[in-house]
Amino acid sequence: MLIEVVKSKIHRVRVTNADLNYIGSITIDPDLIEAANLVIGEKVQVVNINNGERLETYVIAGDRGRGEITLNGPAARKVQKGDLVIIIGYAFLDLEEAKNFTPALIFPDEATNKLV
Repeated sequence: MLIEVVKSKIHRVRVTNADLNYIGSITIDPDLIEAANLVIGEKVQVVNINNGERLETYVIAGDRGRGEITLNGPAARKVQKGDLVIIIGYAFLDLEEAKNFTPALIFPDEATNKLV
């Protein structure tokens, strides 16, 4: 049996931009992508702390070291620049494997989105 568990979590990062005219996705600083063990193109859930919105999209990389978190395309309607969000990646694991699995959880600085 497989169960879905949290694999990766970027907890409380600030949205730096929302671009309605981009084709879709969430742009994330590669430093955060790597620290959270996310993969380019991976489906993630984005939870907006400011308004309770939840959405699914996929990861693309932005410029390294800038702390960028940009919601693109239709997702830009669900966030505003300055909102705090949680970005969550999931994985399907065998039940026994899941019992011993440790997700990558990171808590960047909320003001800069940089790793602390």
